[in-house]
Formats: sequence, structure tokens, C-alpha cells
Amino acid sequence: MTIYDVAIIPLIVGIVELLKQVGLPSKFAALVSVILGIVIGIVYLSPDDIKKGILVGLALGLAASGLYSGTKSTAEGLKSLFIAKKK
Repeated sequence: MTIYDVAIIPLIVGIVELLKQVGLPSKFAALVSVILGIVIGIVYLSPDDIKKGILVGLALGLAASGLYSGTKSTAEGLKSLFIAKKK
């Protein structure tokens, strides 16, 4: 990964914000950021080395979502889904 690949972080943020405007619940934004990061890491940054692509993509996705706040909102979203199913 080069310093120029860090520019992918705002790209992931922009795509997630676009998806939120289209209807993605905010509580799943962090999860989508991580998935996008992993996909971009595998397909664009390291197509020859899947493990490296996953690791770099995970780092990019977590950086784009914000590690703490993203994990917290995703956990709350999943918790609300499980509570809604029990009712």
C-alpha cells in the first residue's frame, strides 16, 4: 500500500454516505464500510495476495467508519434487530 492508496478512505466514506441517503440505516454504515474496504483491498490493492488484500481493506474500512463509533452503532443496530425478533 502506498500513501496514495489512503485516498481510498474518503472514497469509502462517500460511498457509504451515498448509500445512507438512498436508504441504508445509519446503524449499518460501519459494517458496509468494512465490507467495501475488504472488497477494494482484494480487488484493487492486492489482487494477487488475498490475505494482504483482506488485511489492508479491513484497515481502510475501519479507518473510514471510525473504529469505536462504528462498532458501537453497529452493535446497537444488531441488538435492536434481535430484540425486535423476540417480540
